[in-house]
Formats: sequence, C-alpha cells, structure tokens
Amino acid sequence: MANTYTQIYIQIVFAVKGRENLIQPKNKEALHKFITGIVKNRGQKLLAVHSMPDHIHLFIGLDPNISISDLVRDVKAGSSKFINESNWLIGKFNWQVGYGAFSYSRSQIDNVIKYINNQEEHHKRRTFKEEYIDLLNKFNVEFEEKYLFDWV
Repeated sequence: MANTYTQIYIQIVFAVKGRENLIQPKNKEALHKFITGIVKNRGQKLLAVHSMPDHIHLFIGLDPNISISDLVRDVKAGSSKFINESNWLIGKFNWQVGYGAFSYSRSQIDNVIKYINNQEEHHKRRTFKEEYIDLLNKFNVEFEEKYLFDWV
C-alpha cells in the first residue's frame, strides 16, 4: 500500500512437540538456513534465528503484509517437512501447537539479537520453561500454566 510505513520487531518462540531434545547441533545450521528461506520468501526480514534441542527463537522485522500466525504456521509446517524429509530422526518430527510472540522497539534490536544468539550460555543457568514464563510475565501476558507447552 502506498504511503504505508511500519517498523515492527517480533521475537517468536516455539517448542518441539513434547519438548523433546530432537534438534541436534549438527543439523542446526541447515535448519536455520531453511527457516531463513521461508521467512525471506514470505517477504519478511529475519534478524536472528537460534535453535536449542527443544525449542527455537526467531527475531523478525515484520512487514504487515502477513499476520504473525500465518508466518509461524508457514515456518513450522515447512521446517517440520524439511526435518522429516532430511531423515534426521527415527519417527516423525513436529512442533508443538502454539507459540509466543513478543514485540520490541528499534532501540532493543541489538540486545534481542545478542540474547537469541547466546542461548547455549543462557540455558546453562535457566531452563526453557523458566525463560518462557519470564517472557510471558515480562510482557504482561496472561496465561494459565496448564495450557503452556507440554513440559517433559
């Protein structure tokens, strides 16, 4: 749309189904490249991506031509298919239903990118559950813990 200008930065977090440790370090780079392609093909700008064995963080400069839920759906469906077709696992890979999406201002971009890229160190001190609940609380998102991810 002409004369429409936006600046939207969103961190998206979602987990492996059952919070199983299925994303192996040897496959992370290929997964990140594949997800980068999905995001770019949807006309969005990926600022950071980092996966842990049981979850993933994306940081996106979002163009409002797509909803966050549609983008997450495309990333989850495409990356699940990619993982399954790559035969990284015995059995079928799936992401859990749901995700977290958190908005940031331009002044926070560098800090969010550092936070996402430093996940290994970060998770030596805190579990994903602690991290996720802290994000929900930090952003004043009302939730019921029983409806969060299936915690293993």
